[in-house]
Amino acid sequence: MKTTLFFKSLASTFIIALLVTFTLTAQENYSEFSGKVVDGKTNKTLEAVSLNVNETNVSTITNSEGEFVLKVLNEYLDSKVVVSFLGYNTRVIPLSELSKENNKIELFKAVTELSEVNISAFKDAESLVRKVFDKKSKNHQDESVYMTAFYRETIKRRNKSVSLTEAVVNILKYPNRSSVRDAISLNKARKSTDYKRLDTVSVKLQGGPFSAIFLDIMKYPEYIFTDATINSYNYSFDSPSNVNNRNVYVVNFSPKNNALNYSYNGKLFIDVESLALVSADYALDLSNKSRSKNLLVKKKPSNVIVYPLEANYKVNYKEKEGKWYYSYSNLFLKFKVNKKREIFNKVYSLSSEMAVTDWEINSTDRKIKSKDKLRPSVIITDAISGFSDPDFWGKYNLIEPDKSIESAIEKIKKNIEKQKEKEERTANGNP
Repeated sequence: MKTTLFFKSLASTFIIALLVTFTLTAQENYSEFSGKVVDGKTNKTLEAVSLNVNETNVSTITNSEGEFVLKVLNEYLDSKVVVSFLGYNTRVIPLSELSKENNKIELFKAVTELSEVNISAFKDAESLVRKVFDKKSKNHQDESVYMTAFYRETIKRRNKSVSLTEAVVNILKYPNRSSVRDAISLNKARKSTDYKRLDTVSVKLQGGPFSAIFLDIMKYPEYIFTDATINSYNYSFDSPSNVNNRNVYVVNFSPKNNALNYSYNGKLFIDVESLALVSADYALDLSNKSRSKNLLVKKKPSNVIVYPLEANYKVNYKEKEGKWYYSYSNLFLKFKVNKKREIFNKVYSLSSEMAVTDWEINSTDRKIKSKDKLRPSVIITDAISGFSDPDFWGKYNLIEPDKSIESAIEKIKKNIEKQKEKEERTANGNP
């Protein structure tokens, strides 16, 4: 059932003057730094690189073109930013050395050497994976945490964007040992959707922030590894890697047979010192078409069949004071839509990502009101409306928009405006 849920959320001049003053004060309360992160040898841009303000929980990540925007409260301007990426040496840069824009940060691949003694400490790769889950209460989040995160969801038909959604969400994350599901509420949100293209076959995709949060396999291991299913996979050691200047084991896994309803292929990245899960990168096994059809949709007409073509997932954790916390996840779903009596199939894709940009221990037992909670079954494009001016995001750290996404937003807005103009002419009796 849980697995299905996973696939399947001023009137006077005086007042105006006060508001303007407040806005300017708010804008002056933080500083903004932008640029890109590249491979120091090849100059290739690096995606999903983490930038964290040292000794704070403020962070952001780079987009698919390696670009970032980092917003820092002025009280932290004497701090340093920690730039880290799996497989690369971490860099620590004083904020005072960064320009306001056009920064270019180079990272270099780490050379990782693990002795045979390190690897032979475990009977096999499976025993290491079991140890990771046995030690999760010690290594991973064991208290209630209140997080601020940025969520983005893009739906495309073929290569053309038809829906873009962005939101700042609040997450009340309960301890990993707790059976209480995490709570999520929308803080700020905007969307732009070309419904004419999206609703051609009236297919509603299962997306939303819960799809991203359920990738936290330390909190929700039942979606991939349980005591009953962990031995249904083959495990093997891959070449070791490095994250935050710490060595990590790399373990490959793949299903032994087709006994499971849903199985995966992928890699686990495990901290050598603590045996905490640092990252997981995996994909749904879609070899059985009859078993996977209609899997990725929430709603569809009876005369439509949806076949998944790709389903890829990633989750990252970040360490602070010996504990590892959920920090980032993304998913990419691609599928083919077959409709009866139509010659051509339609191919859609959904990509979503969520990055934690700030968090704090929930020492005051902070709650999210029931009326504000998103439902796990939410279709995020149905949950919000309107496309607001980007200035309203203020001090919140976001994932810098891709250039392709920016152009898609403009195109969608123009298409919507044209459609409205056409509807108005029709309503007024004009052709």
